[in-house]
Amino acid sequence: MDGLRAFAKTFWIGGLWVIGLIVAPVLFKTLDAVTAGMVAGRLFAVIAWVGLVCGVFLMVDLVWRNGVSGLKQGAFWLIVGMLACTLINQFGVAPIIVTLKQQMNHAAEGLFGGGFATWHAISSLIYLVQSLLGLAFIWRSE
Repeated sequence: MDGLRAFAKTFWIGGLWVIGLIVAPVLFKTLDAVTAGMVAGRLFAVIAWVGLVCGVFLMVDLVWRNGVSGLKQGAFWLIVGMLACTLINQFGVAPIIVTLKQQMNHAAEGLFGGGFATWHAISSLIYLVQSLLGLAFIWRSE
């Protein structure tokens, strides 16, 4: 079980960092903005699903190993926070961004330019919080 736990942590939290800190910036430096945004969006969606699976596994594992006292541990609440960030971004913010992207054109952008940028910034902040919670989780791990 230790191996599965290590895999779940590495796959989820490592994936968050690699996509957010390395892959997405490289995409936007090498591809046009539309293509880079499309690829990055898909990668963020994939890592969200990875996070949901790995996060639930890690929560169940923590409670399985520690019983009800696992619910009182900081690690449990770090996982809950990361999962909340994932759920909010994937099912709350991302659909808004997709809708705004579909509605955007140059005329509308000039008139209503703040919508997409605002929601993208909110999503980025949530992702940053999630990544920092992941850092704290790794830092605290046994």
